[in-house]
Amino acid sequence: MAKKKDIGGTPATVALTRAGMEYAVRTYAHDPAAPSYGMEAAEALGVEPARVFKTLLVDSEQGLAVGVVPVDAQLDLKAMAAALGVKKVSMADPAVAERSTGYVVGGISPIGQRKALVTIIDESALDHGTVLVSGGRRGTDLELAPSDLLAATRGRTAVLARRR
Repeated sequence: MAKKKDIGGTPATVALTRAGMEYAVRTYAHDPAAPSYGMEAAEALGVEPARVFKTLLVDSEQGLAVGVVPVDAQLDLKAMAAALGVKKVSMADPAVAERSTGYVVGGISPIGQRKALVTIIDESALDHGTVLVSGGRRGTDLELAPSDLLAATRGRTAVLARRR
């Protein structure tokens, strides 16, 4: 995996490049009719779904936060609340998520968001040499080491995924 030098990319690629982190941009033709952005990415890129992570925003009494879980799992809201140290969380309104992050739904990256939010990444990310997350637009994923994802988001890990 080579370090990218495309400062003209998305806020996510700009943030990773400025931080000197190695990553690979993986693109595919996004199908607007796809029922799941994350599963579409896994299939189109030929990557096992457990390595492709989706970015979900939640709302709590402390404000918005980011949960990052594999695309073949659901975010366990009780586990997310526990990881944040709050009683309860709910999924954030998509319009609020877009305004806060600067990205569109289906392309929300956990990296380079407009506003820095507390980020919790499912600990299963640590089981892989590299993981993929949205690159900041539909049809673009970024492949990077889980340690770099944690560093770039100033995140921490917890068990967040609930398998379907």
